[in-house]
Amino acid sequence: MNDKFFALPTEKQNKIINAGFKVFSHNTYKKSPVNEIALEAGISKSLLFFYFKNKKELYIFLLKKVEEITKKTLAEAGINESDDIFEMMYKGLIIKAKMMKDYPDMGKFSINAYYEKDPDVVNEVHEIIAPYTKINTNPTIANLDISKFKEGINLRLMYQDMYLASEGYMWRMQQMDKIDIDKVVKDYREIIDFWKSLYLK
Repeated sequence: MNDKFFALPTEKQNKIINAGFKVFSHNTYKKSPVNEIALEAGISKSLLFFYFKNKKELYIFLLKKVEEITKKTLAEAGINESDDIFEMMYKGLIIKAKMMKDYPDMGKFSINAYYEKDPDVVNEVHEIIAPYTKINTNPTIANLDISKFKEGINLRLMYQDMYLASEGYMWRMQQMDKIDIDKVVKDYREIIDFWKSLYLK
């Protein structure tokens, strides 16, 4: 990748990044036209290839960008510092909502990339996403006060259930043409409160 891309103002970088997210999120890798990405970004195709030598380099850059943005945002929010698993998950949703505002198509792009099978990129994609494909029990589980929960609750299964439900909800929201972030946050607050009534004494 040409270092001149990183010399661009952040606003222009994000415009190109969001253009890539948008086009790749609506098509497979093979069927995503580079000229459409350039058009969405407001630049010429030749200029896009000046920043990225080919479509594959752009695609892999975008996937790594998802990883970078997510890690940075979660770290800044101190997402794993709470010992309240319900509020931690709600806080995580707020963080995702913020990312959706800044990068509206990043979630859809991530899902598409997860299922991408094109031989040109599949190996690189698998290498990037492999560490995130396993559902691990959150370390917060070990710090929970079990006396606050209803008798017989399996905390690990509870967390897995909430995690999968959260991911499913976010996936459904991301399928909409226009996401109402405020509604997402409100709905998830209600879901969190329901879980509290279900699992806590």
